Amino acid sequence: MRRNTTVFALALLLAGNGVFAQTKDSLIVKSIVEEATNNSQLQKLAHELLDGIGPRLVGTPQMKQANDWAVAKYQSWGITAKNEQWGEWRGWERGITHIDMVYPRVKTLEGMQLAWSPSTAGKTVTAELVIIPDLADSVAFKQWLPAVKGKFVMISMSQPTGRPDYNWDEFATKESAEKMKKDRAAQVTAWSNRISKTGYTGRTLPPVLEKAGAVGVVMSNWSNGFGVNKIFGAYTTKVPTIDIALEDYGLLYRLVEDGTNPKISVRADSKELGLVPTFNTIAEIKGTEKPNEYVMLSAHFDSWDGGTGATDNGTGTLTMMEAMRILKKIYPNPKRTILVGHWGSEEQGLNGSRAFVEDHPEIVKNIQVLFNQDNGTGRVVNLSGQGFLHAYDYLGRWLSKVPADIRNQVETRFPGAPGGGGSDFASFVAVGAPAFSLSSISWSYGTYTWHTNRDTYDKIVFDDVRSNAILTAILAYMASEDPATTSREKSVLPVNPRTGAPGTWPAQTKATRKGGVN
Repeated sequence: MRRNTTVFALALLLAGNGVFAQTKDSLIVKSIVEEATNNSQLQKLAHELLDGIGPRLVGTPQMKQANDWAVAKYQSWGITAKNEQWGEWRGWERGITHIDMVYPRVKTLEGMQLAWSPSTAGKTVTAELVIIPDLADSVAFKQWLPAVKGKFVMISMSQPTGRPDYNWDEFATKESAEKMKKDRAAQVTAWSNRISKTGYTGRTLPPVLEKAGAVGVVMSNWSNGFGVNKIFGAYTTKVPTIDIALEDYGLLYRLVEDGTNPKISVRADSKELGLVPTFNTIAEIKGTEKPNEYVMLSAHFDSWDGGTGATDNGTGTLTMMEAMRILKKIYPNPKRTILVGHWGSEEQGLNGSRAFVEDHPEIVKNIQVLFNQDNGTGRVVNLSGQGFLHAYDYLGRWLSKVPADIRNQVETRFPGAPGGGGSDFASFVAVGAPAFSLSSISWSYGTYTWHTNRDTYDKIVFDDVRSNAILTAILAYMASEDPATTSREKSVLPVNPRTGAPGTWPAQTKATRKGGVN
């Protein structure tokens, strides 16, 4: 009788604990949603970071300014934060780029120097343009090469249309659209062959032109949408490399082709700053019961600098900062330590996060989970198990607490396959830490904002980013509270259909600690 009474009392206690936990979860989740909805700081943070500081190219003063801004912002919320140096990079600062056609008429052109492009040394350089010709082979190219001396050299194909394909598909006749696409494909092939016959590639050609006496390299890296170009880095070391918008590039190209011999003037102001230190920004809400176990939030902080890095990865950064702010206010004493990593130099090969993995094995081995966001402003709609066999168990349990209007949009795939790259979660997956990508709906990300000159504040969809901050905060709360430690057991990967060999887990890659130098 006494034994039965004891068992009954214990059952009541356990049931009571379960009800208490469910009630606590409901209250915390409700408070997270209310704080994110009624006191959102997203637009203020976005304005300060994107409009005030701007793009965050690794090695620039703006990147360090952003690191310092984030530390100060976290500290203002009562969250411990620091900048942690992981390497050095070529220091460079963008200046004004001004490009004008001065013959056969005057027209200011839309364009900019590429990242790390040399300057024009405080002068305006005026010269004719030439196009890489279609020559027989590399011998003929070497014979032609002296013709570039004193000229700007155009190295990109002139696009046959500035209208994206969806515009053609909507308005053109079927025959017209198909003809355009066929002709364009043939033109792309012909241009690729033209460059190949020089004996060089798009990467190795600019230094050759520079050495031969060209005063600058001119290109147009169209991103297949209205008014949008990709802006990456220059490969010249003494003369500027500039990208010109499709419309103006096509104008210049046609004038060169018809023998008009157009001239442009270019002033490109930039500064070389030598090797500069580069940092990750790390913030922490200390755990109370398991302080040496970690729930990590993750987003790269750096960007290319054609725009202001708003959706790549300003929105991921804002999601994690807002989630941390909310957690500190609603859940100030987590069971596990909640960390956030704002990584440097993701764009050059996940370098900041790879360095963190190398430098902090004591943290990495005790990561309960890591959530990374890095593919645009859209609401999260995909979550893969990254090859972890039991990810469905804990991710499924945590997701069940997320409000239905957010949860029901998230498609899960278990166990999934381990990501070998793409963004910073892969740095952790490679060493077996349970790290996951919160993948967003497109909003035409690949065409219009990914690495482009149009990746700016006005492209942010704040309702979607707020949804992501709520999702992230709830998942972090649930992961911190979970009595169980997450499993790291890996699934058996399928045979590679191309090689017939068994699938293998991605290997750890070391960070580049000194970048942008020869």
